[in-house]
Amino acid sequence: MKKLVTILVVVAVVIIIFLLLGPFYTIQEGEQAVVVEFGRIVKVDTSAGLKTKVPFIDTVIKYPKKILSWDGEAQRLPTAENQFIWVDTTVRWKIDDPKKFYESVGTITQAHSRLDDVIDSEVRKVIAKNPLREAVRDSNVINEIKRTNVFKSTSQQEEGMEDVSVATFTNIIYDEIQKGRGKLSSEMLSATRQITPQYGINLIDIKIRQIKYSEDLTQSVYNRMIKERNQIAQAFRSDGQGRKAQWIGKMERELATISSGAYKKAQ
Repeated sequence: MKKLVTILVVVAVVIIIFLLLGPFYTIQEGEQAVVVEFGRIVKVDTSAGLKTKVPFIDTVIKYPKKILSWDGEAQRLPTAENQFIWVDTTVRWKIDDPKKFYESVGTITQAHSRLDDVIDSEVRKVIAKNPLREAVRDSNVINEIKRTNVFKSTSQQEEGMEDVSVATFTNIIYDEIQKGRGKLSSEMLSATRQITPQYGINLIDIKIRQIKYSEDLTQSVYNRMIKERNQIAQAFRSDGQGRKAQWIGKMERELATISSGAYKKAQ
């Protein structure tokens, strides 16, 4: 009897020790896990619930199943015209294959580092192949805006006078885009999607979050704005000079007529 009790106590102790060593693990909703045995993957769990493992031998590495974000540093990149702009992109991604992810990347931190290399490279290639307007604009609606405060200087002839400069309304037409920012984002996504599956990563989307002119390009934009304002001011000045010439011509003709009539009367 004592021997049986001893055996039962030993068995109970073994069971307690076994349970304390943690033969169970839990996967929450939105998680997935890779079970590793001496560095070799023995199981991949993608469903939530209570799972079992071999104590001391199996190691459980959990990864998020939900959509993750990647926000890289803004890059100073050249466009097709060799004009430099700052491009800030953001990415949404998820771990599609935990086994590949563990074997090729390992951790979320390493995944971000790998995405830095892949995405920055593809963004640079796409921006460098396209002109500045394709990255800045996403449509040609700017050419549909009717402007009422833009002038140009033209010449006209009135009442036998010489040509005079007159300011008239005009509408600026900007170069049309063929792709736009949205299409460039799609090209970046298509290029990176050919690389990331080998890491078990699925890219959901890439968006150009912000574009800023570099300092040298900003100054060039300011200079162009100043030039346009100067052209408008010159158009107003030309218009004033033209109208002045009209009135002076009219005055001189009236003066000549009056002088001629007075001379005839005097004779």
